[in-house]
Amino acid sequence: MTIRILPESLVNRIAAGEVVERPASVVKELVENALDAGATAIEVVIEDAGKNLIIVQDNGKGMSREELTLSVARHATSKLPGDDLLNIRHFGFRGEALPSIASVSRMKIATRRAADAHGWSLLLDGGKPQEVIPATMLPGTRIEVRDLFYTTPARLNFLKSDRSEAGSVHEVMRKFAMVHPQVAFKFSSGGKTLLNVAASASAQARIADVMGREFAENSLALAHERGTLTLSGFASLPTYNMGNSTSQYLFVNGRQVRDKLLLGVVKAAYQDVLAHDRYAVVVLFVQLPAEDVDVNVHPAKAEVRFRDAQALRGLIIGAIRNAIGEAGFRASKEVAAEALARFSAPEQQYSAPLFNTAVTTQSSAGFYEHRSGYGAPPAHTLVPQARATEAPAMAADGVSYPLGAARTQLHKTYIVAETPSGLVIVDQHAAHERLVYEKMKKAMAEKGIARQVLLIPEVVELEAVAAEAILARAAEFAELGLIIEPFGGHSVVVRETPALLGEVNVVALITALADDLTEYDEAMSLADKLQHVCGTMACHSSIRAGRELNIAEMNALLREMEHTPSSGQCNHGRPTYIELKRKDIEILFGRRG
Repeated sequence: MTIRILPESLVNRIAAGEVVERPASVVKELVENALDAGATAIEVVIEDAGKNLIIVQDNGKGMSREELTLSVARHATSKLPGDDLLNIRHFGFRGEALPSIASVSRMKIATRRAADAHGWSLLLDGGKPQEVIPATMLPGTRIEVRDLFYTTPARLNFLKSDRSEAGSVHEVMRKFAMVHPQVAFKFSSGGKTLLNVAASASAQARIADVMGREFAENSLALAHERGTLTLSGFASLPTYNMGNSTSQYLFVNGRQVRDKLLLGVVKAAYQDVLAHDRYAVVVLFVQLPAEDVDVNVHPAKAEVRFRDAQALRGLIIGAIRNAIGEAGFRASKEVAAEALARFSAPEQQYSAPLFNTAVTTQSSAGFYEHRSGYGAPPAHTLVPQARATEAPAMAADGVSYPLGAARTQLHKTYIVAETPSGLVIVDQHAAHERLVYEKMKKAMAEKGIARQVLLIPEVVELEAVAAEAILARAAEFAELGLIIEPFGGHSVVVRETPALLGEVNVVALITALADDLTEYDEAMSLADKLQHVCGTMACHSSIRAGRELNIAEMNALLREMEHTPSSGQCNHGRPTYIELKRKDIEILFGRRG
C-alpha cells in the first residue's frame, strides 16, 4: 500500500474524534477559550441537547480580523508563547479545538475587541472558512455551532439520550461555576434556564449556589499548604454522603480533572468514618506550580500527571482527616431532617376505653414500670427505663453543654438529653463504639503496631510488576507490622504480620496489596484491614444496646463524645445522635406552622 499524506479536512475530523466526543466536549472547549480571553460573564445556550445548536457568548477581550482568521487554523494558538509544554498557564494550548469543532459542524464566529469600532464575523461549513465580514456587536466573542457531527453522522448514533447529553453539558457548566466564582455563568437548555449565578468574590457562596445550601451546611472547609502545594475546598461530614462517587470533584490549577487518584485518596481519608458502599461529597481545589503537573497527556485535557503524587495524596488525606477531627461530634443536619420526615401520626392500634385505669409507678430499682388496668399500652408508647430528672437543661455542674444533660434512657438503648434549644437522642452503642475505637487508634499510634513472627515464613508468587511494586514499598509495610523480603524471581517471602490481624491468609493479603498498588499506586488494603480489626474490637467491647445506664453514666458518655474526634458517627458511618430543635418539636405538635 502506498503511503500518502491525509487531506487537512480528514486530519481535522480525526482530531475531532479525540477532542469532540459529545456536545459537552464542545461546550467545555469553547468556555475554556472564553476564560482564557479574560471573560467575566459567559452565557451558554443549547437546543436539542446541543446537537442542533450550541451558543457560547462571552465578554472577553475579543479578536482582531487577523486573529480570527488564524483562530480556525490547526495548531494556531496565542496561549503558548514559548515552546515549554511543562509551563502551561492557560486552559487551551494545542490550537485544536476550533478547527476540530468546525470540521464536524456549521460554525459562526463573531468577535470584537473593545478598542475596535466594529467586530468581525466568519462562517465555516464543515471546516471550510468563508470570507471574513464586518459585524455589529458588543466587545467579546460569540460562537454558534450548528448541526454537530453532520459531516460524521455515524457519531450521532453513539450519543446518549437528549436528556443525558443535556445533563452532561449542565454538569460541565456547574464545574466551571464552582472553580471560577469571579465569573458570572448562565446556562439554558431548550428554553429553560438551568444555571444562573452572578460573579462572587466568595468561593463558599459560589459552592452554595452550585452545590446547594444543604451541602454548604453539612461540609467542612479545607485550607492547607505543604511546600508549593495549596489545597482548598470543601468536604462533607461523614454523615452526609451519597451512594456513588459522582459528587466528588477535583480541580487542578482551575482545570476540571478526572483522576483515579481522587477516588482512592478520598476513600482513604474517610475509611474509618464511612461505610465502604457510601461516598463522601468533596470539592477540592489544588494549586501547584505549572511545571509540577503535566496536562499534556490527554487530548481533551481531562487527565493530568503529577510530579509528586504522593505529596498531593498526603496533603488531601491529612486535610480531610484534620477537618473531620476538628468537627468533633458534629453530625449532618440532614440526619435530623430525615428523622423529622419519618415522623407521622401513629395509627390507632386498638380500641380502648376513654378512661384507662393503667398507672405508671416507680419501681424500687428506680425504673418506671407499667401496671395494667383496662387494656394495654399502645404499641407506639415509649416507656422510659431510667429515672427522669427535674434538673434544668444544664448538667449538674451548672454548665450548658452542646449535647445537653441526660434525662432518661429509652429501651435500654437510646439516651435522651435536653439542651437549651431542644433535645438530643443518642444511640449509646454506636457512640461508645466510636469512643473506644478512637482510643484504640491513639494507643496504636503511640505504641506502634505489634508484630507476630510466622512460625513458617510464607512464600508468595506474583507477577513481575506486582512483585516489584510490593518490594518497592517494603519499608512502609514494615511500619504497619508487615515484613516482606525478596525471595528470588517474582516471589516474596512474608516473615511477620501485624498482630492485630490474628491468623491471616498471607497469600490473599499480599495479592490484595499488589492489586491495589497496580491499580492505584497506593497500598490501602492493609490499613483497611487494621482499621477493620480495630473497629471490630471496639464494637465488641462497647456498651451494648440493652444495658441500663444511670444518669451519671449517660452524662459521662455525652461529655466524652463532645471531646472525641468523629464522634458524630460510628465506625460504619451511621450517625451516633440526632438533634431536634425546639421549633422542630413544636412543628410536630402543631404549635408552629
